[in-house]
Amino acid sequence: MTKFWHVIDNIESYICRTLLAIFVCLLFLQVIVRTLFDFSFSWIEELSIYMFVWFVFFGASYAAKMGAHNRVTFQFKFLPPGAIKYIEAFADLFWVFFNVYFVYLSIDFIFNKMNRFQSSQTMGFHLSWVYIVLPIAFSLMTFRVLQVNYKKIVLGENLRDPDAVDLEEIRAETVDIEQETK
Repeated sequence: MTKFWHVIDNIESYICRTLLAIFVCLLFLQVIVRTLFDFSFSWIEELSIYMFVWFVFFGASYAAKMGAHNRVTFQFKFLPPGAIKYIEAFADLFWVFFNVYFVYLSIDFIFNKMNRFQSSQTMGFHLSWVYIVLPIAFSLMTFRVLQVNYKKIVLGENLRDPDAVDLEEIRAETVDIEQETK
């Protein structure tokens, strides 16, 4: 059962990895076929674009889960460290409201306002299958924003930007290497 929850907790990561691998392989195949056989599959480019769009939206949700979205943080240097997480949580409320409203708008568009005959140009399926990523990804992103704030405020976890952690590790490794060479 814990494996199931691990997969669910990292669903964006698995989806992004799968989409990236597939659309890179498809584009590589397209390049090879064009170069060697002077032929192209018309559907590969279209499918790759759709997969890339899905990759971007699920990647945004994954970034929300990691607390890695870009923020203006200069003003936090002037505040006490304890207040920062509450101010970020307050700002995240606006993000959550925007996401919820966008989920509403995208569902309304897909099921009520979208042309019933609008289909993919080369593949022929209805474009609602492409646009359905919007309510899914923004709902998931809303959940992840709330999850991160719960971990920071209620559980007291110190969630740090993954890029900052990597930078600290690189600096530590550099110091270790410099000490070994002396």
